[in-house]
Amino acid sequence: MNCWKTINITRQIGIERLYLLSVIFGMISFIFLFLPYSIFHQEEAIKDIGMLPMIVIMLILPMLHNLAHIIPLGILNNKFKLQWKLKYRFIPMFSYQTMTSLSKKTTMFMWLAPTLLITAPCLVLAALFPGYYPYLLVFAAVNIGLSFTDFLYIKQFLHAPKKCIIENARDGYDILIKK
Repeated sequence: MNCWKTINITRQIGIERLYLLSVIFGMISFIFLFLPYSIFHQEEAIKDIGMLPMIVIMLILPMLHNLAHIIPLGILNNKFKLQWKLKYRFIPMFSYQTMTSLSKKTTMFMWLAPTLLITAPCLVLAALFPGYYPYLLVFAAVNIGLSFTDFLYIKQFLHAPKKCIIENARDGYDILIKK
């Protein structure tokens, strides 16, 4: 096996720039999502859920995003090591380390899972429940912002050879090809 490429988005872009781009990407996605939904639901009254449920869901959303990455690994019976810790003393955060090499398709499915499992249902629910569409669009936009790094990894993996193997390395991801 030869290493075709090592990918570490955080090292390539920088953590501060990555956070800034994620926030901008999330805000732009909210603007582009809110406009058609508000036109579609213009006759409906928006129901107020209060600030506390909104804050709780926004604090839980990063944890759900990380869990959504782990779900495909469990479904496809890939071995992984799961760790969790409390961030800021009250927000549980999960991290995972794959124990085996993954195929290109499995890796891309793993990186797309939060979009498929969180963003897509939020968009469908926003269309079905017009009273709550602004809240659901906020959740979808925040998840899209959290997925910004995922999209950058997917872009890198799309350019990899078809029959490659992707390993989770200490300093990013190694794309390996058979010689």
